Amino acid sequence: MQTFTGIWPALVTPSNPDNTVNLTVLRQLIDYLINKQVDGFYVGGTTGEGIFMPVAQRKLLLETALTHINGRVPIIVHVGAISVDDAVDLARHAQAHGAVGFSSIIPPMYTGLDSIIPYYRQLAAAAPELPFLAYILNPIVDSVELLKRLSDIPNMGGAKYTGPDMFELQRIIEMGAGQWTLFSGMDEECLYARMMGVTGAIGSTLNIMPGAYRQIHKLVDSNQHMKAQELQEKANRITALMIRLGFQGALKEILSRMLNAPVGNPLLPRVPLTDEQRQVFYAELEKTAFAELAAL
Repeated sequence: MQTFTGIWPALVTPSNPDNTVNLTVLRQLIDYLINKQVDGFYVGGTTGEGIFMPVAQRKLLLETALTHINGRVPIIVHVGAISVDDAVDLARHAQAHGAVGFSSIIPPMYTGLDSIIPYYRQLAAAAPELPFLAYILNPIVDSVELLKRLSDIPNMGGAKYTGPDMFELQRIIEMGAGQWTLFSGMDEECLYARMMGVTGAIGSTLNIMPGAYRQIHKLVDSNQHMKAQELQEKANRITALMIRLGFQGALKEILSRMLNAPVGNPLLPRVPLTDEQRQVFYAELEKTAFAELAAL
């Protein structure tokens, strides 16, 4: 099974006022991030708002990204949906159009292993030629037990682990025995997850400062942990500011300024920053090391 490494932005989906995908700005964002030397993209995930989008728009998003990237870097696509039929449809679409892997959250309303495991098994079987990565995001079940019970799936490729429990992460890494891709998904824990042995990182703030996380990985790999800690703390101050004011609104706001292009508002149930929040955001952002980290 192919494994994936490096820094992968959980790609923001630029949106038009009618909530359709802004394809022009999408292409601009992709080029910007490829110029920043990212290793791949995770498309249509939580940050990409895929679960809030109609299936047709999710397919258009992936097709446009794949066509524009044209093999420059790989794409893993998030296909999770409350309807397993929609998720299966998206998985087959991903396999047919050239994604290198696919992934899914535990959908809302799936509250126990008796429903989660059949969902994941049916989904993985829909695109057997691609590695499937479970997306562990604030799980309501024991994620170690869940992955153990999924480990016999022929195309089980690993997981995107978005959580702070490094002991739990270590157990999942050991379960994969070097054969799985293990992405960390919590930007605030990038340093510590790399120390535990993840193969790569997928994250929201990798859209605006990917070089900072690439540098954190390099510092960990060369045993310069104190320098990596300093960089992680700088990045976390920016993340904390965004969380305080409204994360998705702040992320799309700053990307619009960085690209000098309209990235658009978040999709419901998320909301944009108010004018007051926007003023506070930029005033507080200037007090952080954002300019330094975004330049890396």
